[in-house]
Amino acid sequence: MKTKLTRQFAVLMIVTTAFGWSPKASGQDEIITFESVPSERESISGEEPLAAEFSAKQAAIYLDRSSLTWQKEKKCVTCHTNMPYMFARPALASVQKDSGEVREFFEQYRTVRWKTKGPKENQGFWPIVVGAGLTFNDMQTTGELSPVTRDVLDMLWTVQRADGGWKWPHCDYAPMEIDDHYGVTLAALAVGVAPGGYSETAVAKRGLANLRVYLKNNPPKSLHHRAMIAWCSKRIAGIETEDDRATTLQELLAIQLADGGWSTAGFLTDWKGLERDDGEPLDTQTSDAYGTGLVIVISRELGVPASDPRLQKGIQWLLANQRESGKWFTRSPVNDAGNLISNTGSAFAVLALQSCGELPGWPFDSSEN
Repeated sequence: MKTKLTRQFAVLMIVTTAFGWSPKASGQDEIITFESVPSERESISGEEPLAAEFSAKQAAIYLDRSSLTWQKEKKCVTCHTNMPYMFARPALASVQKDSGEVREFFEQYRTVRWKTKGPKENQGFWPIVVGAGLTFNDMQTTGELSPVTRDVLDMLWTVQRADGGWKWPHCDYAPMEIDDHYGVTLAALAVGVAPGGYSETAVAKRGLANLRVYLKNNPPKSLHHRAMIAWCSKRIAGIETEDDRATTLQELLAIQLADGGWSTAGFLTDWKGLERDDGEPLDTQTSDAYGTGLVIVISRELGVPASDPRLQKGIQWLLANQRESGKWFTRSPVNDAGNLISNTGSAFAVLALQSCGELPGWPFDSSEN
């Protein structure tokens, strides 16, 4: 992998210096910081041209800029921008260092905002997103659960409702901010991923028992729901059978598009009553980064080898569809959410590339490298 990245960088240097441009002159070698990013987000458009070739460095720069700008403008964590950043950014550390300010911001929820008084039940969203971000980041860096992360995961159970679910944003932004189901499976995933046997602690066992009740009483409404269940059930027993996981995996692989990618909207067609406000049909025939990245990551987690031709076709789609800014575009699949899912999709594109060996350091068990 180092050879591949070195070769790409050498080619980039030859081309760019020929046009009188250098990374040093543009500041591209500088670490992106909270201070250096804009105070307002730029719009995310599908009109941005494709990059001439894949650049891991440019992906890192985009992720840094988008997350730190969100942090500066909104002053909050969110499931579509800085949480997936925490999942994926360490995969790019070898080509572009980060400032560490997003990680610090996540930790400050525990050390500053919740230092003396934890979140309330009607704030259940926060410890799930903070806990998931910190847990994945721990796995991608030290491989050990930090004390701050453990504290946040413990807080997660204090705001769990009696029905086993959590308060979650209902912004009509499918598939992430539309119902409680996504939050429940994200919580299960974070707890299941957490190293050091966290899921076997007494507090986690009690909470997971209630979580299983919620999932039993609230069946999945879409393939996206089922995909998330399949992913977290691989790590948390008693959520779904191996046969059900295999069925969901086959459903996901079966809707791969001819160009090698997957469409996020394609995971939502079986959700009864889910319609776009503008009356347009769901666009199930346009590949995007979130759909493609999610399927590849879940497939790897469920034991599909990186060499599988379907996954390799998806990897080639990702390598060919990065935009000039370093992002990958994903259209808001149902109602307008500013295409913010592109930030999630960009992070999942990085995770997918990492899971298949295109980027270093995939921290999770896989059947084949």
